[in-house]
Amino acid sequence: MPTTVIDKHARLNIRLRPEVKDRIERAANISGKTLTDFAVSVLSESAEGVLERHDAATLSDRDREIFLSVLDENAKPNALLRRARKTHKRLIAK
Repeated sequence: MPTTVIDKHARLNIRLRPEVKDRIERAANISGKTLTDFAVSVLSESAEGVLERHDAATLSDRDREIFLSVLDENAKPNALLRRARKTHKRLIAK
């Protein structure tokens, strides 16, 4: 029966200009990391930030419906909003 070796790592091959690679290698050395560890940590952090911003900006169907219904309401400003408008006019919009 043949034995199958399962590689738990995926590869990412990229091409970059030599000066960019040199700069990344310098940063990795300063950080005390291997080039691979440095690249993986920076790419992972960057990806996480992009995904967090995307997820924060994406509304669920329920939230979208609530948001749109509030926009459709013909609500009158409350006392706090009227006071804020007066303050804005007095301080900002002269």
